[in-house]
Amino acid sequence: MTDESIPGGHTPSLADRFAPEPDVVQARHLVVGADTVRAYEAARHLDLTDVRGPLVGAAMWVRALPERWRHRGQGPPRTPTRMTLDDMVAESEWVLLGEAPGSEVAAGVAGRFWKPVVQWRQVEPDRFTEFAEPGFGTIVLSLSARPYGMRSLVSYDLRVSTTDRRTAVLFGRYWKTVAPFVASLQKATLRTIRTAAEHSVPIR
Repeated sequence: MTDESIPGGHTPSLADRFAPEPDVVQARHLVVGADTVRAYEAARHLDLTDVRGPLVGAAMWVRALPERWRHRGQGPPRTPTRMTLDDMVAESEWVLLGEAPGSEVAAGVAGRFWKPVVQWRQVEPDRFTEFAEPGFGTIVLSLSARPYGMRSLVSYDLRVSTTDRRTAVLFGRYWKTVAPFVASLQKATLRTIRTAAEHSVPIR
């Protein structure tokens, strides 16, 4: 399952390296009125709590329902007030897979993320492409900025790989339901990056 390839020629990316044969690729791109330095800085230091969109809040709320149910009577789960990529890596099973400074950053995680209550696995970057535990999958999230004339093309590339055929089928059914929500989140994320980049002060 694929959605939108990067315009122009293909250059191997971190996403290619860490998800060489994905079951799902869903990428979104947005032209940003800023140079690649500002565009990449905005993507690299994006605060995910700033992302807003018509389906974003609903998607997050529904995804959190099983966790809310498990902890019912204990008060609402903590809502972070700040969540950058570095925060996500520091506070969860996500790992920073690599960075091409000024161009692309990629993070990844393994788990059974199609389950109502997700089972995560933390896999170190040097073993990520070799991860093959049956019944699991991996997610690679890549944010990148490339020159686009006097502007920049910012991309949000999401790739999912599964470890066996049965898991691929299970995840495929789940993906048909969540793909529109993921696309909405990707688009809202790119709009947030664009706003930050276009309103930042140029680096001299």
